[in-house]
Amino acid sequence: MTETLVFDARDPQAEPGLSHWLALQRALALSPAAAVEALRVRPDPRAVLAALPDRSPPDALPLPEALRRLAHANARLVPWGSPRYPWRLARIADPAPVLAVRGDVALLSAPAIAVVGSRAATAYGRSVARTLAGELAQAGLVIVSGLAHGIDAEAHRAALDAGGRTVAVQACGPDLVYPAAHRGLAAQIARQGAVVTELPPGARPRRGYFPLRNRIIAGLALALLVVEARERSGSLITARHAADQGADVFAVPGPITAPTSAGTNRLLRQGAWPALSARDMLELLALPGRPAAPPALTTSSEAGRALLAVLERAPATRDELLRALDAPERLASALLELELAGRIARDRDGRFRILA
Repeated sequence: MTETLVFDARDPQAEPGLSHWLALQRALALSPAAAVEALRVRPDPRAVLAALPDRSPPDALPLPEALRRLAHANARLVPWGSPRYPWRLARIADPAPVLAVRGDVALLSAPAIAVVGSRAATAYGRSVARTLAGELAQAGLVIVSGLAHGIDAEAHRAALDAGGRTVAVQACGPDLVYPAAHRGLAAQIARQGAVVTELPPGARPRRGYFPLRNRIIAGLALALLVVEARERSGSLITARHAADQGADVFAVPGPITAPTSAGTNRLLRQGAWPALSARDMLELLALPGRPAAPPALTTSSEAGRALLAVLERAPATRDELLRALDAPERLASALLELELAGRIARDRDGRFRILA
């Protein structure tokens, strides 16, 4: 993997790597699992492009125009495998092969809570979203949401008003803002937080892109808060992603007669934590005060430290870890040491990952 952390379209020194990763983003943004699986074998975007069929979004731009728009949007590319790629997102089953980021890339790895809910939110929902998101932001958590009307926008604004940080995940290219009415809000978020997407320049929002976007919202956060959701809501898809990724799910109780609370009440019936106050949420997450950055990963043995260095970049199979060790005969003992210490776990797909 290249040592470059991020690729800035305005920096002449970013070539040729920038063009290669942008080409991969254009071709394979809609096939994230296949793209990342190929990158695990050979972390070279050109090799992956040669091996996999092109599934570019229908409105993907020619590469020169995409580069121009990326630079105009002041966006940077963060490829999977980069040390700056968000570590929580790298551990999900289908992380984005490339992220386009406007704003502070480091925020994508900071302790965060995702806040989602109905676009057609009630006054109750908006009020609760403002209160909880604002207090969680004041506690030091980054607020992640989807820039949509309703609960998403309230959560972003509350975080900014509280002097906190927020991340908006979009279902369109980095040169666009959806909905267009939130261009000003997106610009403010890019200045005081980050706006991120896995889609290439020119990609317009389509129905199928929003479920993809929702897995990234969930994947960036320690926990998910659903404020209001109807019985058939995209927020419930986000909640399912969060649960599958091992994150805690919180839901705001609502009137049993309110359609906008039917989805959240169902989440509570299925075992979600009731979100009654920001303090309760922080205590349940073992974050009683201002959260700190993730602790440095240390272990006593040299082999264990080598394994952690590999797993910090992304989950890996036993064979991948075997190839990464200078002393492969020590793999079994190092894995046992880390598992007994609660540092790593094996996922259902056989890959080992660091426990948050």
